[in-house]
Amino acid sequence: MKSADVYSADCPTRQILDRIGDKWAVLILLLLREEPARFNGLRRAIDGISQKMLAQVLRSLERDGLVHRRAFATVPVTVEYSITPLGKTLAKAVDPLRDWAERNLKDVTTAQRRYDARTSAAA
Repeated sequence: MKSADVYSADCPTRQILDRIGDKWAVLILLLLREEPARFNGLRRAIDGISQKMLAQVLRSLERDGLVHRRAFATVPVTVEYSITPLGKTLAKAVDPLRDWAERNLKDVTTAQRRYDARTSAAA
């Protein structure tokens, strides 16, 4: 396998970066890092995520080896999601980004307001 070149359009690393850049994936991983959860528990915990989006992101995370899906033989079937060891390493890596966003929210929103005022005045 040739070395990764993230700037190349066909680099597989980009798929992983897409996952890291997906807010829903990050939120799910951070929640599952705390404890396993059922689908509806995740849906209740993540304000604004649709049922369809949650299902899509969980499938993608499972495919990437970041989340484990376990079905229990109940009626109806109970499904529980947990983070894998690989997923824990990603959650550990993105948690500082969450922390940065929380610490710098005020500065970012101030900058956005300044930019918006400048660009609307120029229009």
